[in-house]
Amino acid sequence: MSSAHGGGAEAAARAGDPALAVDAGNSKTDVALVGADGTVLATARGGGFQPPLVGVARAVGGLAVLVDAVRERAGVTGPVGQVAAYLANADLPAEEDALAAEIASYGWAPAVTVANDTFALLRAGLPDTGDPVGVAVVCGAGTNCVGLGHGGRTARFPSIGRISGDWGGGGHLAEETLWWAARADDGRGEPSALAREVPAYFGLATMPELIEALHFKRIPHERRYGLTPLLFAVAASGDAVARAVVARQAEEIALMATVALGRLDLLDEEVPVVLGGGVLAARHPLLHDQVTRLLSERAPKALPQVVTEPPVLGAALHALDRAGAAAESYARLRGQFG
Repeated sequence: MSSAHGGGAEAAARAGDPALAVDAGNSKTDVALVGADGTVLATARGGGFQPPLVGVARAVGGLAVLVDAVRERAGVTGPVGQVAAYLANADLPAEEDALAAEIASYGWAPAVTVANDTFALLRAGLPDTGDPVGVAVVCGAGTNCVGLGHGGRTARFPSIGRISGDWGGGGHLAEETLWWAARADDGRGEPSALAREVPAYFGLATMPELIEALHFKRIPHERRYGLTPLLFAVAASGDAVARAVVARQAEEIALMATVALGRLDLLDEEVPVVLGGGVLAARHPLLHDQVTRLLSERAPKALPQVVTEPPVLGAALHALDRAGAAAESYARLRGQFG
């Protein structure tokens, strides 16, 4: 399988040696040490990977703690064959190169590949033989989309916030929920149950109380993320305002997928559209049904599928690709994540 994307300190991956597979998202990081035969030798999980907030050195330093843990658990003391690192916030080539250089400085392996973590989701949803092509859309804490076309062609978006045209993801939906609840409460917006349910989620009676508590930082910022499942619950009850926000998210997911398919000249082929991340993996009927309906209208040959396996599987599959692994190695690896 072709993997022509990402940056890295590229020496040849040593065939037969174990590999370090890394999936580092905004909210959690998974590291796996995987044998050349597809056996998972050790795993570790840590917190989110956010170099824009803490800097490249500190972010990779946190990753090093997890790498040391899996090496110790597996009894590996020297370098491994390669590092396949699929990282959130590796959105631009300069970011991929800086992260690859920092990872290479630890001497974990002679070959280091770094790419955006959405490529790991895509690889997890693609077949293990031939020249697979497809598109992946992640909607978790944030949202992103990448595609792989024939001959290793790629399509992707900068995905660095509003300045790059982004809309959606769990964090964004939580903020939208607050915004619409405030406007429903004071009359600037349409009436909505959000005006009642949002302050109740925080144990408060009214939106003005909640606005004041948030303004004075009496409520930890991370508690806002619980508003995303609340949004879907209110939408499922028939609330028009909440349903409109969910519909907007479905539109964005379908739009990104369709644009990526078009860039790669894949609209006329039956190819997977891999959907993942916490928001999509939850399979909220209202969101899932609208996404699949929109895709059927705009990309009728697309084959949407939700991937719920951890994206570190995709990172490990990429490592097997680069090592030229045998077919049974792929089957063994997937069996441990099934």
